[in-house]
Amino acid sequence: LNAQNGEAIAQYNLGVIYAEGEGVEQNYSEALKWFRKATETDIPQAQHNLGLMYEDGKGVTQDFAESLKWYHKAAKQGYSNAQLNLGVMYAKEKGVNQDYAEALKWYRKAAEQGVSQAQYNVGFMYDIGQSINQDYVEAKIWYTEAADQGHAEAQNNLGVMYEDGKGVKQDHNEALKWFRKAAEQGVAGAQYNLGVMYEDGKGVKQNYVESVKWYREASNQGNSQAQSNLGLMYAKGNGVSTNYSEAYFWFTLADMLGNKQVTFNLNQAASLLTANQISDVQKSAKEWKPVVTQVKQ
Repeated sequence: LNAQNGEAIAQYNLGVIYAEGEGVEQNYSEALKWFRKATETDIPQAQHNLGLMYEDGKGVTQDFAESLKWYHKAAKQGYSNAQLNLGVMYAKEKGVNQDYAEALKWYRKAAEQGVSQAQYNVGFMYDIGQSINQDYVEAKIWYTEAADQGHAEAQNNLGVMYEDGKGVKQDHNEALKWFRKAAEQGVAGAQYNLGVMYEDGKGVKQNYVESVKWYREASNQGNSQAQSNLGLMYAKGNGVSTNYSEAYFWFTLADMLGNKQVTFNLNQAASLLTANQISDVQKSAKEWKPVVTQVKQ
C-alpha cells in the first residue's frame, strides 16, 4: 500500500522483491515498473537497479546506452555500486566509446568508498599501466585494500607482487600467504602458484604431494600451466607414482588449450606409450570438461 501511495523507498523495495522473487513470483517487468517509479524522486539505488535491468535486458530490451544513463545518475549522487558499474561500461565500451581514463575515474570513486572490486580494478590498472603510468607501489596499495576484504583475484595478484618483488620487497612467505588465501577461494591461477611454491620450496618446506594437490585443483579448472606441471609430476614420479599415461593425458589437455611449451614433453610421453594407450588417452582428453569454481569478487 505504501508503494502505491508513491513512497519512493517502498517503491524501490517492492522492485527488489519482484526482481529477486522474495515471497512473490519473480517478475522483472514488475521490478522494472517499481524501480522506474522510485527514480522519479532520484533514489540512487533505484537508478542503479534500473541501469542493471537495462544492461542485462531483464524486463526490458537490453540497452547499454540507457543503462549508462541511469548508472550516471546514481554515480553522480555518490552511489558506489553505480560508480563501479559505470567504470566497467567505459572500460568495456558498453553504450559509450571505450575510455580507460574515465573508467579509472569512476573506479577510484567507488574504491575510495571501500568497494573491493573497484579497488582491485584500480590496482590492476596501475599494475599494467592502463591509461596511467605503471606504478607497482600504487597497485600494491589497492590490491591490499581489496585482498583484505577477501577479494580472491586481488589476493592472488598481491601474492605475485610479493613473489616478484614488484612495488614491495620480495617475500616468499608473504606471497605464499596470499596465494593460499586465493587458492582456497578457488582461483585457478593461485592454485597453480601455490603448487609452484610447494614444488620449489619457496616460503614453505618442499612438498611434492602438496604441490600435486594444488596443480590438480588448478588443472581441473582448465589452467594449462598447471596441467603441464602436473604432467611433469607424473612423468617424474614426484608426489605421485610414475604414470606416463597420466602424464600424457595432462600434457594433451594443456596442448589442447594452446600451451605450446608442452609440445616436447607431450611427444616424450607419447614415445613411452603404445598406440592403444595413446588412443585411449586422447579419447579421454576429448571428453574432459573443466569444473570451474565460482570466485568471490
